[in-house]
Amino acid sequence: MLTPVPCPSCGRPSDAQTPAAARMHTFWRKPDGACPACVQEALLTGLLEHGSRFFADQVQSVWPLDAESAFGALPTPIRLKADPRFTGAGVTIAIADSGFAAHPDLIQPINRVTAWIDASRDPVAVHRYDADDTPAWPGSDQAANPQWHGTMTSVVAAGNGFLSHGLYRGMAPEARVVLLQVAGPDGRITDDAILRALDWLALHGPELGVRVVSLSVAGDAPSASCLAPIEQAVEALVDLGIVVVAAAGNDGVRRLVPPATAPSAVTVGGLDDQNSIDAGQARLWHSNFGDSATGIPKPELVAPSLWVAAPVLPASPIAAEALDLFRRRLAGDDAVDRRITELKLVTAHYQHVDGTSFAAPIVAGTVACLLEANDRLTPRLVRQILIRAAHPVPGAPPDRQGAGALDAGRAVALSLLEPHEWGGPEETTPVITPAGPVFRVHDHTARVVEVHGSWNDWAAPVPAHAIEPGVWTTRPVALGAGEHHYKFRIDGEQWVTDPTNPWRSPDGTGGFNSRFRWPGGS
Repeated sequence: MLTPVPCPSCGRPSDAQTPAAARMHTFWRKPDGACPACVQEALLTGLLEHGSRFFADQVQSVWPLDAESAFGALPTPIRLKADPRFTGAGVTIAIADSGFAAHPDLIQPINRVTAWIDASRDPVAVHRYDADDTPAWPGSDQAANPQWHGTMTSVVAAGNGFLSHGLYRGMAPEARVVLLQVAGPDGRITDDAILRALDWLALHGPELGVRVVSLSVAGDAPSASCLAPIEQAVEALVDLGIVVVAAAGNDGVRRLVPPATAPSAVTVGGLDDQNSIDAGQARLWHSNFGDSATGIPKPELVAPSLWVAAPVLPASPIAAEALDLFRRRLAGDDAVDRRITELKLVTAHYQHVDGTSFAAPIVAGTVACLLEANDRLTPRLVRQILIRAAHPVPGAPPDRQGAGALDAGRAVALSLLEPHEWGGPEETTPVITPAGPVFRVHDHTARVVEVHGSWNDWAAPVPAHAIEPGVWTTRPVALGAGEHHYKFRIDGEQWVTDPTNPWRSPDGTGGFNSRFRWPGGS
């Protein structure tokens, strides 16, 4: 058994309960030990300084990567190769879910819960807190079933890993959080409750510094002819400069419901990364996908939705059983291993969970890090960066994976390099002018940009020119009335779907063309 000792780097005691920690201590090679959080940071810093090969070799040498192991769940930042320099500091994430407990990973050693809102009732109930408060709200200590889901999603996004000495932290462990409860006393989540939560955010989110919203909730089917009220509320938040991230759903069918259908939402599908840092092993998880009522394909990207480390609900029967199981295991009782596996326990305080409900807050936490790295980013720039940074899942259909799998480290790197606040004064491209549509693309690596389209059978390209570094635009293009399809061609090699235009259609080769409707000739 590893005896807890103060970490020479941060002063925290090491965690003797986590078998993986012992292997990490061996790797760290400090004569007096080191805490798992510092070893995790050392691994991620090694990725920045020495590259992916070094990172893969070191993680493999210190971590149990067997996905069948009860103790094998990798911390989420390790899986996503997160940049350890950015932790969501200065950014507030709003989490809408069924209910919440005041989990230590959010309120210790300082409180980061700035508000709790009960939107299941009308009018909503609001409780606000300071950093030195010990937050409590009606039912926050009841360990009731509706609290389980929201506690997990909020900690996955912004937990600091307090109960694991920083090891099982979320993507934004220094972000502040606003918790929006949308389940009523009967546990039901209604469209009215979701809408009240979003409307409250539109009124009060900016004053609380909310820059990101994570929605792991589902409403009713959208209208077939126009945006549903929840979709309209999402669009209003984006117009206020708030990034909205929504879970796609878990049924593996071509069916999406609000808020995942909102055109400007970053909708997140599921990824099974095999609990590995090797992107080549990843495959899609059975999440929902398809066109919304507006004809916009979803999701935008996919993120881990399996083997995600999340908290056991404090004071719940499972929490009590988990503590007893790990005490018995530490005493040498191997008979408890089966039950530990059944409960998906990683430690006495964490278990691994599955669902796009957890993929969405992973992306939301990543967005908080992007905004910490570059606070000038607009929601549409964030969307573009996430799409550009994603890597395709091998062999997966584009309509199910969108741009591919979340790459948190690369997304932060692109954010740091982004000098613009460019989101366009218009919501999408092409830009409508009296002389015809103007196509615009944002790419800092391009040397030559062309636009190819259906209006001339994809023959003669329309050239674009740089109006400033990284922003390329065409002259107005004379087109006839009707629907047109197009793609950008970068440097004569790479074909790119317009990242600012959510309207797409299959291109016949497994990808998508961008599309728009032009009302008349010039």
